[in-house]
Formats: sequence, structure tokens, C-alpha cells
Amino acid sequence: MLAGIEARLAYLQIVEGPKLRERAEANRIRMILKQPERGNIFDRNGKLLASTRYPSSVYLWPMAHTKPSWSMVGPRLAQILNIPQDEMEKKLEQAGVNSSSLIRVARDLNEAEITALKEYKNELPEVEINTDSVRYYPHGKDLAHVLGYTRELTADQLKDKKQDGYRLGDVIGQMGVEKAYEKMLRGEWGGQQVEVDGAGRPIRVLGEKQAKAGNDLHLTLDLDVQKAAEKALGNHRGAIAAIDPNNGAVLALVSYPTFDPNIFSKQKLSQKDWESVQGKDHPLVNRALSGFPPASTFKIVTTTAGLESGEFSPDTILQTFGSLTVGGVTFGEWNHAGFGPLGFPRAMAMSSDTFFYQVGRKVGGPTLIEWSRKYGFGQRTGIEFQGEESKGLVPDETWKQRVLKTPWSVGDTINMSIGQGALQVTPLQSAIMFSVPANGGYRVQPHLLKDNEEAKSWRESLNMKPTTIKVLRDGLRRVVSEGTGKRLDVPTIAPASGKSGTAEAGVGRPNHTWFGAYAPSNKPEIVVVAFGENSGEHGGTICGPMVLQVLEAYFQHKYPGRYQKPQPEPSEAKTQSSGHGTGD
Repeated sequence: MLAGIEARLAYLQIVEGPKLRERAEANRIRMILKQPERGNIFDRNGKLLASTRYPSSVYLWPMAHTKPSWSMVGPRLAQILNIPQDEMEKKLEQAGVNSSSLIRVARDLNEAEITALKEYKNELPEVEINTDSVRYYPHGKDLAHVLGYTRELTADQLKDKKQDGYRLGDVIGQMGVEKAYEKMLRGEWGGQQVEVDGAGRPIRVLGEKQAKAGNDLHLTLDLDVQKAAEKALGNHRGAIAAIDPNNGAVLALVSYPTFDPNIFSKQKLSQKDWESVQGKDHPLVNRALSGFPPASTFKIVTTTAGLESGEFSPDTILQTFGSLTVGGVTFGEWNHAGFGPLGFPRAMAMSSDTFFYQVGRKVGGPTLIEWSRKYGFGQRTGIEFQGEESKGLVPDETWKQRVLKTPWSVGDTINMSIGQGALQVTPLQSAIMFSVPANGGYRVQPHLLKDNEEAKSWRESLNMKPTTIKVLRDGLRRVVSEGTGKRLDVPTIAPASGKSGTAEAGVGRPNHTWFGAYAPSNKPEIVVVAFGENSGEHGGTICGPMVLQVLEAYFQHKYPGRYQKPQPEPSEAKTQSSGHGTGD
């Protein structure tokens, strides 16, 4: 017996000694972690977009549920916090009894819960109330899709992120800027090393490390322009994108339906919360980065292909018609009558379909496809939202054979020439397209980080002839001065250039609508593209006013006093104030 005991002691001390000493040390030392404060997010002018609030949270010692006292602690805690006991036990088991960290089981305590926990303090020896730092979005829904949100790691995410220092209960950026710049915003955990007795009670503090706050981010966004875009889009399902055409800086990025990112900072989402983010209109989808048929805005590409191919000269005149029949299929003009003989600028202003049918048919599908890709369609723009941005679609012979099992036809080319068919473009890609004629022939990279020097300096020349750029700029200016975009020909903004679009959305469904513009026409500073999903009517009537509102916010804020709405005459003002105006 003595020999057996001695052998067992030798085994425990010599063979298992290091492991047991390590376990004993782990049982003796506990780490009370201090969560880092996430970096703030500001717009280009230093206005706060995302910050931190400090709610009270409930933490448990890892061994809490293994002790006899848990039979009293567990039910009492579940009753006070209105959290199932097995849910708390699951978190504790997941961490393990040898975990050196306190485990958070509840957050956002209200006054009644804090009072109850204090009242029953003697019955809850393993319970700690600490202050957390939680993400807060002061503008709520207004920046949801661009900022994104943070939320506790899921079990699968924790497995993937453990090697990066993430812990159970940690939060992580799940979308938008929060996800794209997670490493910069996150910060480093701190905490206290505490010696505890056999019952798990703290005896003394052995050491302390201050938590390191995450880095602040300054974005290219302009909060005034962003809010104007939110207001302009209103309750129209769709998106608005505004960028600087000279360097790709994103000034506004709006999508509707939207959601309040603050709800994800809650410990637990209510049924109402879930319904607000999982509605039939998919509020979490960023429509500014989703693909739709670009309609007549695509005539910018068709014009470029026609002139750069050498098939047409800048002074080409083509007869337009009520419709054209090709291969037994009739393709109509939007006004059903035609516009007579037109050149490129006037055809752009009137948005003549039959003019561009002829251009597309002459240059051919491969040339249209080539220029679509040069403008950046069919590929991601390079904005920081990897995984959230659609490539869109530039259909070609290979795609059609693979997906539809039929060869490319002249009808496909004609449809593409006016932005219809299978072609898919995102509102942000469209903004990049409008930037090309605006900046003199360069594709830029959209970006949100203000100090992103690499993206700011990235410019890819499309190697277009100066005459092509001139025709495009003349045509886009005439759209506003005399064509489908006359709603923007007002003194409240700098002279603007633009293009409308109305896309068929399928049998029985209302049209999609588009309007893109840049201003000032002679030296552009801003591009704005508005998109209405199944909005009905026309691009100039639905999306034109949206673009105008955003441009007004930009120019009236940047150049106070220069672009103002005309003041009514005294007699006119008196009539309006008396309630007898006719309205508009």
C-alpha cells in the first residue's frame, strides 16, 4: 500500500507536476478584463458619426455554476435579469471553469435590475456588476449602411477569431466601415490580475494593464450631404451615391429601406427588432452596392463606344424613328414618334432610343462590352466593403451560352445599347461612370477613409479622344439645359450636367428610375446618382428632384449666399402667408 501511494505521489509530483502547478496557478489567479473603447468615427469636417456609451453589465466567475451555491444564484439571477438559467450556464461552460476571465451574461442593465442585484448581493457571491463600453450611433438610421454595426461574436466567428485575440462576449464589426476597419477601431483589452482564495473570492490585485482605445477614423463622408441624401430618398426603395469625381472620395452613400444600427448593441434583440431588420424589403441590403439595369444612363458608354470605335464622327447625324425592326423584333422609341434627325449631344438630351439602337448595332456587341468593362462595369469598384459589393453583370457570348443556352444576338446588342437586357450596374458604379466625362476621361476608385492616399491618387485613363469627352460633356449639359433633366436647370445649384434613365423591371412590375449628374459643369466637384427601385414613372421626374436636393445641400453649404432660392416679392409673400397660394 505504501509503495502504491509513493508511486502515485511520484507520478503526480514528477510527471504531472508542471501541469498541476499550472492548473493551480490558473485557479489562484483571475483576470478581470477591461474592454477597450472602440475608436470614434468622424466625417470629413470632424462631425461625430459613431461613439461609445457605457452601460452596466453582469459578469460571473467562470466556476460559478460548478459550486453548490449555484442552485440559489442561478434561479435568482435568471429571475432578476429575465434570462434563462441554461443560457447563462451555456456561456460559462463554453468558457470553461479554468478560464482566467470573468464571463459577461447580461448587458444594458436598467435601474430596477441594478437595484435588485444590490438587494440580493449576499445571495449572489459570484456576481460582479461592471461598466462596459458599447457602440453608439447618434444619427441612428441616417448612416446605417455606410457605417454598419457591431455585435457580439457568434460561436463560428469566435472559432475563426480566437487566434486574433478575440474572447467570448467580444464584439466585432459586422458590416460597412465597422467591418472594413475593424483592426483600426477595435483597440486592445486591458485588465487586472487578481489573486483569489479557494472559494474564488478576490484577495489582492497582482497587476494591472490599461485598456488601449481603438484609433479614431476620419471618413470622406460629408454629414450634411449624407443627411440631404437620406431626406431626398425618403421612403423610396432605392439608393443615392455621391462622390468627388476627381479622386473618388465618397461624400454620401444611402440605401432605403434602412435600419437602426443601435439595436445590435443590445444584449438581446426583441421580436420587433428582428422584424425591423428582416422585413420583406431586406433593410440590411445596401442597394447602393447592388446591381440593377442602368437604363439610358448607359448611353454614356454607347456614345463612347460609337466615337472611339471610329464608326461614327462627333458631328454624325442620324434619323430617329418611332421604332426600329431588327430580325423580326420591333424596338420602340420611348415617345413612340421619334425626334427627327439628331446628332450625339441632342440625342443624349432627348434620350432617343432609336438613335442609340443604330449606334449599338453598328459598333457591335463586343465593342459595347469592351467599353462597359473599361468604365468599370462587371467588376467591384474597390470600395472598402469587400463581400458586400456586387460586381454587377456585363453579359457576353460566354455568359449567355452558359446561363441561357443560346447564342448572342443583335437584339442583345440593341438592348444593351440603352442599358436594358441582362446588364446590371450598381449606383456606385454608375457614379464612377459619370465621373469619367466629369474629370476628363479617368476612372477613379471610390473610398471612405479620408487619409487613404493610395485610393485618392489612383486614376486610370480610358485613353479617350478629347473630341469624345467634349461630345459627352456637351450632351450631358444639354440634358439639363434643354432635355429630360431640366428640373436641375435652376439657380439654387451650380450649372449641372446629367442623364436620366427609366428601366423596365419585368412584366407587371413598375419601372426602375435613375438620374445621375455632376456640377459645376465646367469644373465638376461632385457627382450624384439616385436610383429608385420599382418606383414607376420616369428618371427625370422621380430621381431628378432627389439629385437636385443633394446638390442644393452641397452648394448652398459650401458657397453660402451664392446659390440661393429666389426670394418671393413682398406681395407674393403676403399672399402665401394668408393661406391663399395656389401651390405647386
